[in-house]
This record gives sequence, C-alpha cells and structure tokens, in this order.
Amino acid sequence: MVENKTNAMRILDKAGISYSVHTYPHSDEAVDGMNVARLTGQDPDKVYKTLVVQGASKEYLVFVIPVGKELDLKKAAKAAGEKSVSMIHVKDINKVTGYIRGGCSPIGMKKQFRTFFYEGAENIDTVIFSGGKIGLQIEARPADIFSLIKAQTADICA
Repeated sequence: MVENKTNAMRILDKAGISYSVHTYPHSDEAVDGMNVARLTGQDPDKVYKTLVVQGASKEYLVFVIPVGKELDLKKAAKAAGEKSVSMIHVKDINKVTGYIRGGCSPIGMKKQFRTFFYEGAENIDTVIFSGGKIGLQIEARPADIFSLIKAQTADICA
C-alpha cells in the first residue's frame, strides 16, 4: 500500500480502475526504463516509458512505448497527423506536464494531451508505466487506460 497517492493514482481511483503499484529503489535521479524493469522484476515488453514531443503545429503530444524500444519520430508524426515532431527539452518537462523526468505518467498531466500508445500494448494483459514520481510504477489493463485518457494506438516504434 502506498502512503502518498500520486495524481495518477487518485485519477484511477476516481474512475474506478483497478491497478497495482510497483516500487523500486532509487536516488532522486531518473532511472532508465530497462533498469526500472529489472528493479521491479518485470518483463521489459510490459514496462512502458512516457515521452513528450511537440509537433510542427506547436501542439504537445504524448507517446507511450516499451522501455526497450525507440520512438520513431516520422511514424509518431504520421500517427498524430503532424508534418514533424521533436522531443521536448528535459528542462521543459515539468513546465509542460507537471511531472519530472523519470516520473512522467501519461495520466494526470497538467493538461490531457493527445496520447498514443505503441500498438503492441493492445495484445498484453497489463502495461506498467510511471505512477507520477520516480520509484513508483502503476500496472493496469491497457483498455482501461486507453479509455480513461482517450489514447489511441499506433505503429510508432523504430
């Protein structure tokens, strides 16, 4: 049981979505996704990272992909109907999302940006993603998350 619930957890609770929490040891520095999978004893294909990009239109977009994969910016742009997209600077993550690097959850950002999950997420029982702070991961059914944040799935990985 987690003492201090994050925004993401409160939103899931309010929506009546069941989830489980995984924690891992950390300093206050971000831990790369493959290490998060290792530290939580989880399959890296189920552990997802949240990436924020900005499209040519200046719209912010969120892409959620397995930790072992790379975001293909051309495919991401195509999925979002943008001419191009580029990663936002680490220094802008908090200003844009309200989260810090390594603790960025697709749930509970300052604003609900259009969100795209890697299409493979549809084929697994549960996905694991940041719970909104470093050291805390949330595991839930993909369909529940897609429905909650109106996420789409797309072929977005290299």
